[in-house]
Amino acid sequence: MEKQYLVLWIVILNLSCSALAGSTSRSKQGYGDNKCPLRKDVYQNSCPEAESIIFSWVKKAVFQDPRMAASLLRLHFHDCFVNGCDASVLLDDTEGFVGEKTAGPNLNSLRGFEVIDAIKSELETVCPQTVSCADILAIAARDSVVLSGGPSWEVQVGRRDSFSANKQAANNDIPAPNSTVEVLLAKFQNVGLSLRDMVALSGGHTIGKARCTTFSSRLQNSGSKSAHVNLDFISSLQQLCSSGGRNTNNGNTVAHLDLVSPATFDNQYYVNLLSGEGLLPSDQVLVTGNNDQTRQIVQTYAEDPYAFFEDFKNSMLRMGSIPGSLLGQIRRNCRSVN
Repeated sequence: MEKQYLVLWIVILNLSCSALAGSTSRSKQGYGDNKCPLRKDVYQNSCPEAESIIFSWVKKAVFQDPRMAASLLRLHFHDCFVNGCDASVLLDDTEGFVGEKTAGPNLNSLRGFEVIDAIKSELETVCPQTVSCADILAIAARDSVVLSGGPSWEVQVGRRDSFSANKQAANNDIPAPNSTVEVLLAKFQNVGLSLRDMVALSGGHTIGKARCTTFSSRLQNSGSKSAHVNLDFISSLQQLCSSGGRNTNNGNTVAHLDLVSPATFDNQYYVNLLSGEGLLPSDQVLVTGNNDQTRQIVQTYAEDPYAFFEDFKNSMLRMGSIPGSLLGQIRRNCRSVN
């Protein structure tokens, strides 16, 4: 009899959680807590086309602009590090509301908002107010990795979209490109991620580009004789950034984060670090910093791409599970609250 009651309770709990996926009420609790954990099958019945629609739009965007894969991956990262994975990063500023888009790490840096808009527009036509913007970000990030040659994983879904944003947290909590290992680790641990998660997720920099302004301190190492300072690499960056500064707006020249295979999601990023060719200071410091653990993990990933892929997808699942607001909604438009 006790076993029957237990089974009945589990069924009721699952049904109540499933009902939340389509609810737009401000008072309803979303997934992500202990009572309603994220699951892979939330939209199985309510919007079975969701993942194929998202993949189609991401594929189109990446085909038109290979850099978009890194941009969509970065959107999910910047979202999750500020009050959890709740799509707060997508909210536009209004007369009475300040979002996160104008925060230092995001302003004139984040891209891909129009892709998310297109995805959301079609999903609202096919299954209105069912798929959250936060889930779109998580699935689009996975698809971007896959389309770039990286690993796949089953995205856990059921997130709710927040009613608010936090510009101050965006300024303070998102790791900066010139961070030390100690600062990086503190910010990752602040959201429940480990040192290994930090090194694995940094591997997302195997695709994408960065502005010269984000790695300017790397250009000052030309006189160093450290074992991990590649003088030829730094010289090439100096030449790129100095010439670009005269020919582009505000010197915002961009460089590939991985010069060897810039559009392919692989372990070359870690090989680059060992040869002193990490673009961002926060990348190269994983080898040159005072932490032997980060250096050893970099070595492991450089030698074993499968180890990197396995750890990366597991770390993405952990990052994607950083809880957002338990009271949320399914936005009709990802840029504004309903």
